[in-house]
Amino acid sequence: MKKSLFFLRYCLLLLITNLVLAQAPKKIIVENSDFADVNQVEIPDALLLIGNVRVNHDGVVMTCNKAYYFQKENYIKAFGNVQMVQGDTLFLNSKYAEYNGNVKKAFASGDAVMSSPDATLVTEIINFDRNIQEVFYDTPGTITNKENTLKSNSGRYYVKQKKFQFLTAVTITNPTYVIKSNHLDYFSNSGHSYLFGPSTITSKANFIYTEKGFYDTKKNLAHFLNKSYIKYDDRVIKGDSLYYDRNREFASATRNVKITDSINRGIVKGHYAEVYKKLDSMYVTKRAVAVNFVENDSVYIHGKKLMVTGKEGNRIIRAFNNVRFYKTDMSGKCDSIHSSSKTALTKMIGNPILWNGESQITGDIMHLIGNNTTQKLDSLKVLENTFIVSKDTIGTGYNQVKGQNLYGKFEEGKLRDVDIVKNAEVIYYMRNDAQELIGINKNVSSKINLLLEKNEIETITFFQQVDGDIYPEKDLPENARKLRGLVWRGDERIKSKDDLFPPEENEDNEKIAKATKSAQAKEDTPMKIRKETLNYDKKKVKKK
Repeated sequence: MKKSLFFLRYCLLLLITNLVLAQAPKKIIVENSDFADVNQVEIPDALLLIGNVRVNHDGVVMTCNKAYYFQKENYIKAFGNVQMVQGDTLFLNSKYAEYNGNVKKAFASGDAVMSSPDATLVTEIINFDRNIQEVFYDTPGTITNKENTLKSNSGRYYVKQKKFQFLTAVTITNPTYVIKSNHLDYFSNSGHSYLFGPSTITSKANFIYTEKGFYDTKKNLAHFLNKSYIKYDDRVIKGDSLYYDRNREFASATRNVKITDSINRGIVKGHYAEVYKKLDSMYVTKRAVAVNFVENDSVYIHGKKLMVTGKEGNRIIRAFNNVRFYKTDMSGKCDSIHSSSKTALTKMIGNPILWNGESQITGDIMHLIGNNTTQKLDSLKVLENTFIVSKDTIGTGYNQVKGQNLYGKFEEGKLRDVDIVKNAEVIYYMRNDAQELIGINKNVSSKINLLLEKNEIETITFFQQVDGDIYPEKDLPENARKLRGLVWRGDERIKSKDDLFPPEENEDNEKIAKATKSAQAKEDTPMKIRKETLNYDKKKVKKK
């Protein structure tokens, strides 16, 4: 029993001794020196080493011209052509250096240069903490690798991660662009940059602003969050999340997308967009709406899909699927819209309907024509099966004008003069100034002219082959008060910009609003490091 207890005590003592010895600082070993001496007067308690000095400490090799080695303190000061080497991953050169073997910390000054396989740092003073494998500097420094040059007033390098971190003004200069930020993490092996806080990327092609972003400087791919935008010559692209491919000059945006066209005074909104700068094209969907500013008013065009193509002056807007548009005194619906800035022609295609004030206008083909000089609406053309209808101001009847084609002229943005040609028919409730019904005018003719004031019919003029009369209300039966083909669609009328969107798109918009609110709560959190950054140097395991 006593022997067993003694053996256990012995093993425990041996274990504790080994742990203490393992934790004890290793001594700096002098491997070479052309001359060695002790001078207690000039350098007390130090060993003077001169010529081809080489020392080793726990995997770090230091070489220099001259050194003072304080053996008791396990400390060395090195002078002239100093180099510290850690494996094949880190080389530290300087005119002067100090190294403490007990705490495994190094200090280098005088044209200090730190080199790794991926980058080189040049600054005045460099500190290296081997315990946590971090290099840091607080003097202006320049970092170079194959693709980029980085300049900053201070920084930190994480050896294992191959990551530079800058928390003060830093600039990355690339032949194509310049990145500026106050908080940037740069991975020297992959060229991946993570930006946090106000940051800019400037190039001849565009200007980018972000407060949280990722940029792959090798592949020229980027992802931006938090108040980010991309500014081209005439466009600004904003969104909660932006993806950018510089090589293709392609950008996509997600959630709360807004694209502003400064030259054409237009805005396109949605929750997903793609922009191809080289092709001068834009695609927007998910509650997409184009807003154009015309005559001190805004014209809103909505479709499930919006496409904008062409250079300034020859730009085409296309809207598809359940298209709706709205301006203060006019709105409409159709299957699709094609609008050209060059010809100032907007085609409403597929079941077009237009509301001008209180009047409903329909036909097979409908064109709105603008004036490129005045930038105002000029005329309206409706072909085949033209029908204009509005409710009588007081009664339950409908004022109706029917014909083959319609040609209208605008004055100051309002429809003023309208001609209905070929097989024109009218049913019109005539009232005096006291709004008393005088009679119901029912007529047919070859042509009818309407003059409108404040979007209401002021006068009606009939031309050629006029046939009809004004009937007292009691003399015209109900079934004779409607022209053939009349379909009143007043309940579909778009009365505000909010009416542009169908219910399902409004529901999706509410979900996106919640997601945006959740994302905003995380604005002050740096972007999560991507797997492709962390695994950049890892070789893929080949499947057998």
